[in-house]
Amino acid sequence: MKTTAEYWIQHLRLTPHAEGGAFHETYRAPLTLSKEHLPAEFSGDRNASTLIYFLLQKGECSAFHRIASDEVWHFYFGDSLLVHEIREDGSRVTHTLGADPERGATFHAVIGAKSWFAAEVAEGGDYALVGCTVAPGFDFADFQLGEREVLLREFPQHAEVIARLARA
Repeated sequence: MKTTAEYWIQHLRLTPHAEGGAFHETYRAPLTLSKEHLPAEFSGDRNASTLIYFLLQKGECSAFHRIASDEVWHFYFGDSLLVHEIREDGSRVTHTLGADPERGATFHAVIGAKSWFAAEVAEGGDYALVGCTVAPGFDFADFQLGEREVLLREFPQHAEVIARLARA
């Protein structure tokens, strides 16, 4: 029997995420970093680290967004996931998370703080179950959802992926 996305959604208690897909936070470090020891873009204290399960299905996307922290994506199960990163200098890289290193897939990828990024299941796939670790820890105060028109003006060289994966 093939394990389905619905199986993981039920068993991991995943709920809809603001950027798309489904998630469940599984860890929030008890250690707190004070604002005075963080870069200026952090508006307050942050937990040292956070961790979530995250699942995307075919036809869904994690829309372009950015946060103030580095984010490490870990592949767990399912089909390959493409994470498109537009760095502050305007360069773009697509990270392939998955279990097929002969096709360029890796088990984890790091998205740098302040990079814009979006994700989608690789062509031909049904779903991908991954984890995301953020340090300093995730806080919605640091989350910015990208607007399609703004991103297209700033990064016209990446128009195809922005048009497809950014919210209007």
